[in-house]
Amino acid sequence: MQSSKGRRKVGSTTAGAGIDSAEKLDELLISSAICNGEDLGPFVRKTFGTGKPETLLHHLKFFARSKESEIEEVCKAHYQDFIHAVDDLKSLLSDVESLKSALSDSNSKLQSVAAPLLSSLDSLVEAQTVSKNVDLAIGAVTHCVRVMELVSRANQHLQSGNFYMALKCVDSIESDFMEKTPSSTLKRMLENRIPAIRSYVERKVNKEFGDWLVEIRVVSRNLGQLAIGEASAARQREEELRIKQRQAEEQSRLSLRDCVYALNEEEDDEFGSGHEGSDGGSSGGGLLGFDLTPLYRAYHIHQTLSLGDTFKQYYYNNRDLQLTSDFQVSTMTPFLESHQTFFAQIAGFFIVEDRVLRTGGGLISKLEVETLWDTAVTKMCAVLEDQFSRMQTANHLLLIKDYVSLLGVSLRRYGYAVDSLLEVLSKHRDKYHELLLSDCRKQITEALSADKFEQMLMKKEYEYSMNVLSFQLQTSEIVPAFPFIAPFSTTVPDCCRIVRSFIEDSVSFMSHGGQLDFYDVVKKYLDRLLGEVLDEALLKLISTSVHGVSQAMQVAANMAVFERACDFFFRHAAHLSGVPLRMAERGRRHFPLTKSQNTAEDTLSGMLKKKIDGFMTLLENVNWTSDDIPQGGNEYMNEVLIYLETLVSTAQQILPAKVLKRVLRDVLAHISEKIVGTLCGDLVKRLSMAAIKGLDVDIQLLDSFTENLTPLLTDKEAREMKKAFVEIRQMINLLLSSHPENFVNPVIRERSYNALDYRKVATVSEKFRDPSDSIFGTFGTRGSRQNPKNKSLDALIKRLKDVS
Repeated sequence: MQSSKGRRKVGSTTAGAGIDSAEKLDELLISSAICNGEDLGPFVRKTFGTGKPETLLHHLKFFARSKESEIEEVCKAHYQDFIHAVDDLKSLLSDVESLKSALSDSNSKLQSVAAPLLSSLDSLVEAQTVSKNVDLAIGAVTHCVRVMELVSRANQHLQSGNFYMALKCVDSIESDFMEKTPSSTLKRMLENRIPAIRSYVERKVNKEFGDWLVEIRVVSRNLGQLAIGEASAARQREEELRIKQRQAEEQSRLSLRDCVYALNEEEDDEFGSGHEGSDGGSSGGGLLGFDLTPLYRAYHIHQTLSLGDTFKQYYYNNRDLQLTSDFQVSTMTPFLESHQTFFAQIAGFFIVEDRVLRTGGGLISKLEVETLWDTAVTKMCAVLEDQFSRMQTANHLLLIKDYVSLLGVSLRRYGYAVDSLLEVLSKHRDKYHELLLSDCRKQITEALSADKFEQMLMKKEYEYSMNVLSFQLQTSEIVPAFPFIAPFSTTVPDCCRIVRSFIEDSVSFMSHGGQLDFYDVVKKYLDRLLGEVLDEALLKLISTSVHGVSQAMQVAANMAVFERACDFFFRHAAHLSGVPLRMAERGRRHFPLTKSQNTAEDTLSGMLKKKIDGFMTLLENVNWTSDDIPQGGNEYMNEVLIYLETLVSTAQQILPAKVLKRVLRDVLAHISEKIVGTLCGDLVKRLSMAAIKGLDVDIQLLDSFTENLTPLLTDKEAREMKKAFVEIRQMINLLLSSHPENFVNPVIRERSYNALDYRKVATVSEKFRDPSDSIFGTFGTRGSRQNPKNKSLDALIKRLKDVS
């Protein structure tokens, strides 16, 4: 209604001509803004700004009245629809009422029918709930029972010491049952006890490992001693095989006709084969069994506890500490007594480490073992350097060297480098031999000082074998009858034993030291022993202790035996050094005891000459102007021959033929020189023909003596022996010749008088000339004819004076 009124009012207003056009424009703008839903704020501000709000209100009211008719039309249209809707609702309401009564009837019937079913359903649901709870309880109980079974099993393993299985049970409980355990009490117990069990197992395993560390030190020492003993036995077998080989080679060299030999190869010893063949931790191969079970068990347990790397480091540190403690050398015990234990401990240590490296599953690495070995080698070299520098006994140094070389052989089998140790041994080679020479010098001095210069008596065959055959001193392959008197004294076998021991010790030191060809070194020191030590000791013995012919003869006999012994020494050195004898003989030098041998023979000759000089004093009793020729020779020559015959009969039992020949030659030459010297001396003023012929008889006796030495001398050697007194023989021949002036003839003198000195000839000729033919002869003989021989002598004397 208001809308229609407004419309009519607006229409009347519009139709009126009196409304201002501006107001119409404002009214249109406001209407447009309201219709478009725009903001009326600007219109309000403008209206209040102009101070005329009534216009705005008027416009708004006019707009409202203009819309009333539209609203009325809309309401009328909607009212018809509402009436129709109300009618529909009323019809629906009746349907609803009928439906409600039907539903009520159905509900009553349903409740009457479903009441028993609902009660049964409630009972079923309750029963299902109870069943479910029972199932859950049974499952929880079963779970707990399985947990308790594992717990019980773990306890049994712990009690029996089977820690690995106990840990496996604990790991199974923790991984499979811990989170699902329904009992909070049991779960708390497990959470508390599982770490405690692991800690307990770790403590027990560490204790067992600690006990093993203590035990393995003793085992290592025994293991090292056993390994070194096996190496020594293997070395002995190698030496025996090498000896057989050399004997076979020598036999084949000496006789190739029926020589058949074979070298049996020794099988590898149990020690060597066992090393490569065993991989188990508790077996060491052959005799070297040792138990590594506690170690591997501890390692396995720690791996189970996820502590494998920690245990590796723990093991390495403890073994490093053990090795360091093994390096401690006791100052209370001499190193000679403790060196075997010291080196055996180290050898056993690295044998164990080699086994752990090969079978330990990565417990220790090869680099770590090499680091430990380098440390050990450095320390052992330092200990050896220090101990060798203090040692003053060759035997002590040899004992330690042998044991160290056996240590090297034992550990080289396991792949350890031992060159540094062998270099230390080689570096002390000179010191060892100097000490050995010093020891031998003392022993030789004692042996020589105890010599009684008597031939050695051997009553039994073993004595002959020990003192003669063992040094190849025999001159015949036939074993003599016993008791047997040797041509040498006890000094010879005593010194031979000392030299042989020196050779064996030298070879023992040089062998197994990394140097294969060491014969030249052994030979060099053997030359020093013989040429410096033994030769000087013999020279000192000869100069200080030899006071009689028998002693000098015994020493000279000993020297001849030493000559054969020296041949044996060099052959023995070559034999022990593995050098063929033909090579050793090829490089053999002169007799190293030449000085003492010459001195001994010179001493013997000198003493014999002194004895001869005692007999030659009887020359003073010879009547040099006698007209009677002594029958049977002069007295002095008979005494000399008796002594020489006695000497030869005695010396043949002691001296070798060549020595006796040289001595006799010197003695006979001395006799000749003594006679010639007497003839030229002041003792003889004049010589008669009878005296010269007496001397001729004396020389003939010497010739007979020389010829009677036929068993000792051959005809050629007898002729050579006569040359010893050729001077006196030629002098006598010259004086007895009918033409002594032929001496000045060079051809005749070279052929018949080459041993004579013209001054001696002149002197003796002057004494031999007949005094009646001299210028001082008596006047009674002036008219007689001069002796042709004296005339010849005068010519000879004159020619010799002209020469002088």
